[in-house]
Amino acid sequence: MWIRTAAVVLVGVALCGCRPPQAEPPADVTAEIQTANDQFSAAFAAQDAAALANLYTAQAQLLPPNSDFINGREAIETFWQGAMDAGVAEATLTTEEAMGTDSMAVEVGRYEMSSADGSTIDEGKYIVWWQRTPAGWRLHRDIWNSSRPAS
Repeated sequence: MWIRTAAVVLVGVALCGCRPPQAEPPADVTAEIQTANDQFSAAFAAQDAAALANLYTAQAQLLPPNSDFINGREAIETFWQGAMDAGVAEATLTTEEAMGTDSMAVEVGRYEMSSADGSTIDEGKYIVWWQRTPAGWRLHRDIWNSSRPAS
C-alpha cells in the first residue's frame, strides 16, 4: 500500500514541476495578408469569380451586410459573380493590421469597390479570419460593412 501511495506522490510532484507548453504569441503577418489581398483584387479586376472563390477555404463563410451567411466556395462564387454583374469592377483591400500564428490570422482592413469608370460604389471596413493552407493564406470568415451613411 505504501508503494502505491509513494508512486502517486512522486507522480504528483513530477507533474507539479511540469508546465504546459507556452502558446506562441501572435506575430505581425500584415505584409503576408496584404499579398493575399492583392490576389483578391487582381481576381476581381479580371472579373474572375471562380478565381476569387478559390481564395477562400472550402468551408468558408461570407457574412455580408443585410444578408444571411453565404456558405462554401460555390455560393461565394455566385455571390461575387452577382456583385460583378451588378457593376462592381474593382475591389481594393487595404490591410490595417493582421496578427496570426502558423495556421491562422485575423485581419482588420478597409475596402473600396469601384465601377468600370473608376467611381466609388462603396467603401468600408472588414474583418477576416484567415487560415494558412498548403496553397497559402485563404479567407475563412469574411465580414464587412459600409462606412457610408445609411440612405
